Amino acid sequence: MAQETLTAFFGWLTLLHIGLFTLSAILVLAMQDWVARLHGRIFGLAPADVSLTVYRWLGTYKIVIFATALGPWLALKLI
Repeated sequence: MAQETLTAFFGWLTLLHIGLFTLSAILVLAMQDWVARLHGRIFGLAPADVSLTVYRWLGTYKIVIFATALGPWLALKLI
Protein backbone atom coordinates (compact mmCIF):
# COMPACT_ATOMS: atom_id res chain seq x y z
CA MET A 1 0.00 0.00 0.00
CA ALA A 2 1.31 3.44 -0.91
CA GLN A 3 2.31 5.93 1.76
CA GLU A 4 -0.13 8.52 0.41
CA THR A 5 -2.99 6.05 0.71
CA LEU A 6 -2.11 5.20 4.30
CA THR A 7 -1.72 8.87 5.17
CA ALA A 8 -5.14 9.65 3.72
CA PHE A 9 -6.69 6.66 5.53
CA PHE A 10 -5.29 7.65 8.93
CA GLY A 11 -6.20 11.29 8.33
CA TRP A 12 -9.85 10.44 7.66
CA LEU A 13 -9.85 7.96 10.53
CA THR A 14 -8.57 10.69 12.85
CA LEU A 15 -11.27 13.11 11.70
CA LEU A 16 -13.96 10.47 12.14
CA HIS A 17 -12.79 9.61 15.66
CA ILE A 18 -12.43 13.25 16.73
CA GLY A 19 -15.91 13.99 15.38
CA LEU A 20 -17.40 11.05 17.26
CA PHE A 21 -15.54 12.03 20.42
CA THR A 22 -16.74 15.63 20.16
CA LEU A 23 -20.34 14.58 19.50
CA SER A 24 -20.25 12.17 22.46
CA ALA A 25 -18.81 14.80 24.80
CA ILE A 26 -21.36 17.42 23.73
CA LEU A 27 -24.30 15.03 24.07
CA VAL A 28 -23.17 13.85 27.50
CA LEU A 29 -22.72 17.43 28.67
CA ALA A 30 -26.05 18.57 27.25
CA MET A 31 -28.03 15.62 28.59
CA GLN A 32 -26.04 14.81 31.73
CA ASP A 33 -29.04 14.29 34.04
CA TRP A 34 -30.88 12.11 31.56
CA VAL A 35 -27.76 10.01 30.89
CA ALA A 36 -27.15 9.57 34.62
CA ARG A 37 -30.74 8.49 35.28
CA LEU A 38 -30.86 6.12 32.31
CA HIS A 39 -27.57 4.39 33.06
CA GLY A 40 -28.33 4.42 36.76
CA ARG A 41 -31.53 2.46 36.14
CA ILE A 42 -29.95 0.08 33.63
CA PHE A 43 -26.77 -0.72 35.57
CA GLY A 44 -27.79 0.17 39.12
CA LEU A 45 -25.28 2.98 39.48
CA ALA A 46 -25.46 6.21 41.43
CA PRO A 47 -25.41 9.39 39.31
CA ALA A 48 -21.94 10.27 40.63
CA ASP A 49 -20.66 6.86 39.53
CA VAL A 50 -22.16 7.34 36.07
CA SER A 51 -20.43 10.72 35.71
CA LEU A 52 -17.10 9.24 36.76
CA THR A 53 -17.51 6.30 34.39
CA VAL A 54 -18.36 8.56 31.44
CA TYR A 55 -15.38 10.79 32.27
CA ARG A 56 -13.06 7.77 32.32
CA TRP A 57 -14.54 6.45 29.07
CA LEU A 58 -14.00 9.77 27.29
CA GLY A 59 -10.42 9.94 28.59
CA THR A 60 -9.67 6.41 27.47
CA TYR A 61 -11.22 7.05 24.07
CA LYS A 62 -9.04 10.14 23.66
CA ILE A 63 -5.92 8.07 24.35
CA VAL A 64 -7.08 5.42 21.87
CA ILE A 65 -7.56 8.12 19.21
CA PHE A 66 -4.03 9.41 19.76
CA ALA A 67 -2.48 5.94 19.72
CA THR A 68 -4.36 4.35 16.82
CA ALA A 69 -5.23 7.21 14.47
CA LEU A 70 -3.48 10.51 15.16
CA GLY A 71 -0.08 9.01 16.01
CA PRO A 72 0.24 6.93 12.82
CA TRP A 73 -1.04 9.87 10.74
CA LEU A 74 1.55 12.22 12.24
CA ALA A 75 4.29 9.64 11.76
CA LEU A 76 3.36 9.19 8.10
CA LYS A 77 3.23 12.96 7.57
CA LEU A 78 6.73 13.35 9.03
CA ILE A 79 8.26 10.74 6.73
